[in-house]
Amino acid sequence: VQLVESGGGLVQAGGSLRLSCAASGIIASVNTMGWYRQVPGKQRELVASISSGGRTKYADSVLGRFTISRDNVRNTIYLQMNSLKPEDTAVYYCNAGVIDVYWGQGTQVAVSS
Repeated sequence: VQLVESGGGLVQAGGSLRLSCAASGIIASVNTMGWYRQVPGKQRELVASISSGGRTKYADSVLGRFTISRDNVRNTIYLQMNSLKPEDTAVYYCNAGVIDVYWGQGTQVAVSS
């Protein structure tokens, strides 16, 4: 199983980024997949997830600003991040599975004030 994230970068506060996570060796449409983020010295936290049935879940801190979606043809999930804030700065990780859990290598998002 391989999860490859892309789309991170540096953006000013109020800007937008879209993260992508291309999955191989696992079918995105039949697995719960999600995005987590981590800053140094803190635990990795859930940002958003999408179940096999399409149910989405968001952290309170990103509700209304971030949107998780899935492209079953491309076997890819996305995280559209709008109205970014400096506190969104973190390494963002793609995650798949519930029992057997897989992680991507992470992509850095930096939001300047």
